[in-house]
Amino acid sequence: MYQSFYTGALGAGTCMAKMGVLSNNLANINNHGFKPKTAAFTDLLQFNLNDSEDATTELQAGNGVRMQRTYTSFETSALTATNSELDYAILDNNQFFMVQNPATREITYTRTGRFHRAQMEDGFYLATDSNKLVLDQNGQPIRLRELEEGEDEENPNQDINLPEDETQRVSLYTFTHPSRLLSVGDNEFAPPEDMAPILVENPRLTTGAVESSGTDLAKEMVRIIECQRAYAYALRMVTTSDEIESTINSLRG
Repeated sequence: MYQSFYTGALGAGTCMAKMGVLSNNLANINNHGFKPKTAAFTDLLQFNLNDSEDATTELQAGNGVRMQRTYTSFETSALTATNSELDYAILDNNQFFMVQNPATREITYTRTGRFHRAQMEDGFYLATDSNKLVLDQNGQPIRLRELEEGEDEENPNQDINLPEDETQRVSLYTFTHPSRLLSVGDNEFAPPEDMAPILVENPRLTTGAVESSGTDLAKEMVRIIECQRAYAYALRMVTTSDEIESTINSLRG
């Protein structure tokens, strides 16, 4: 009887954890470049009833499930036009921009291509909304040319956003196992130590647009309804177990 209490309570807690993942997906539905996460569950220990541990029978009971991990799908989402020549959208799956924190030199990867012209101590660089430097095919920050007298940064007819070094270009990187990337916040990801980035030789990019959020409102709402029902069933299991336990105790006198 105590096992049913445990299994029901564990199921309710797992549903709450999944609801947190779904809520985060919905909260970022308007966040450019966001990739929704999916909760992955695993069965806990199962055992045979009235037989040995190694036997294969239909009389099996389990200890419930737990949320093992969350994984992210890096598929291309719909594009949103911005008409800014500094905005980039990736047209292929599982590819990323390499960006670097200028203070800590930490390198992360993102699919969010909303960039701007950032002024640093030694000049202008291509940077993200969080002022992280966009790196080129050699892993170096892309430095933009200086403004000359009479040039206006807001004038779209001037090529002021060209790299100072003509050999530099906005580059993309991929990984052998993108599902192993670790989320570090701000739509950025970091690889584990044993996984190195691979330069994409012929990246497919478009300018003047950014990738929209990958959250599908209809799918997320369906998953929320499923999660709510599973949560209600798990609580019902706890309630039923409590009622049975109360009945047994009353019969014992």
